[in-house]
Amino acid sequence: MIRLALALALMAAPAVAQTLYRSEGAARMRCGRDTVVWLNTESGVYHFAGERWYGHTKAGAYVCEKQADAAGDRATKNGQ
Repeated sequence: MIRLALALALMAAPAVAQTLYRSEGAARMRCGRDTVVWLNTESGVYHFAGERWYGHTKAGAYVCEKQADAAGDRATKNGQ
């Protein structure tokens, strides 16, 4: 039973670990040509520069968009 639970947990884990940055500048230096986004770490939804919640959610960090996508996060659907 424990082995089955462990196997299911591993299957549900994100395929790629993402690096979280405290500052936009640090993220820009590491992301290269990739877009820097603000990730709400509680919801897994990210926001682009210029959107309402970019850099302003209670729990979040700057990340590279491609890493966020690979980790299973998604862009906001309402443009905020």
